Amino acid sequence: VMELHNLLMALFLCCRFPLLNITVPLTFCSKAFLTYASSVRVGAQRGIQECKHQFALEKWNCPESTLQLSTHSGLRRAPFTAAGVMYTLTKNCTMGDFDNCGCDDSRIGQTGGRGWIWGGCSDNVAFGEKISKQFVDALEGGHDSRAAINLHNNEAGRLAIKATMRRACKCHGVSGSCSIQSCWMQLAEFREVGNYLKTKYNHAKKLDMDKKPARAGNSAVNRGGIAHTFRNIARTELIYLEDSPNYCLKNQSLGVQGTEGRECLKGNRSMPRRDRKSCRRLCFECGLRVAEKRIDVVSTCNCKFHWCCTVKCEKCTQVVTKYYCVRKDNGRKQKARRRNNAHRQ
Repeated sequence: VMELHNLLMALFLCCRFPLLNITVPLTFCSKAFLTYASSVRVGAQRGIQECKHQFALEKWNCPESTLQLSTHSGLRRAPFTAAGVMYTLTKNCTMGDFDNCGCDDSRIGQTGGRGWIWGGCSDNVAFGEKISKQFVDALEGGHDSRAAINLHNNEAGRLAIKATMRRACKCHGVSGSCSIQSCWMQLAEFREVGNYLKTKYNHAKKLDMDKKPARAGNSAVNRGGIAHTFRNIARTELIYLEDSPNYCLKNQSLGVQGTEGRECLKGNRSMPRRDRKSCRRLCFECGLRVAEKRIDVVSTCNCKFHWCCTVKCEKCTQVVTKYYCVRKDNGRKQKARRRNNAHRQ
C-alpha cells in the first residue's frame, strides 16, 4: 500500500507540476487520475486486508513493513493488491460512481444458453481490469526478471476476479413459471477471491531465471529471455524466483518481525486443519514454546427491547484462553522467579 501511495503522490505531482523530474506514464496526467485515485487507494487497502486475513496464521502474515527484497513477499502481496484495486474499480463502476462507466451491457438480449438470455446489470470487469492494470502495473518500471514476475502475479490477481465471478438470474414467465431467465455476471465476495488466491499461492511455481537487472541497450534481449522462460506458465498461476527467508527470526533489514509473541490457535476438530496446526507452525517449528494466557473479554449481553424505542444491554465478562509463541527460556525464568519469591517468604 505504501508503494501504491508513493505512486499516487508522484502522479499527483506530475499532473500539477509537470516541470518536476518525475518519471511516470504521461497518460496518467489527466482528469482520469483524479477520478480513479481514491478507488485505487481503497482497493489496494482492501487487497492488503485480505492478504492479512489469509496469512494471519502463517509465519509471514502480510506485514505492511516488509520490504520486497524477496519475490516471495511480492508473490503473496502483489496479486491481492491488483485484485483489490480491480475489484473496487469494478464495483464503483457498476454503482455509477464514474461518469464514463456503468454496467457491462455488451451482451444484453443475446442467448446465453438453454432457457436464458443475457440481461440485467453485469459487473464491468473489463473496465476495472483496464484501469487497475494502468495504475498497479506502473509500479514495475524495470525489465528484469523480478519486475516480470511481479507483473505476472499482478495479472494472476486480476484473473482471479474473473475466475470467481458468478452468474445471477431472474425468472420471467406467466405466474412465475420461469419459462425463461435473464442472467448477468456479478462479482463474488472478495473473501472468495482471497480464498482462490491463497489456493494458488499454495501451488505456486518456482522459476529458474537470471535475477540480474537488464543491461543498457539489451532490454529487448532480456524481455525475450523472460518470455521464453514464461512460455509454459499459465497466466493464472503464481510464480516466484527464490525461496523465502527465515520468517521465524526477526530481521530488521527485511522488515521481518519473526513469530515470537504471535498468537496461535488451539481448538477442536470443527476448526480448519491448517488453523489447528498454527501453534506447531508458528511456535514449535521456530524453536519456541506455547504460552497460555487467560484474559477477560467484556461484551454486551442480555439485550432487551424497551418500548419505545430503546435497546438496553448488560455488560458480561468472559474469561478467554489465548495462546502465544514465547521463548523456551521464559518458562524457566518465571519458575525460578516463583521459587525465589517462595524462599523469601
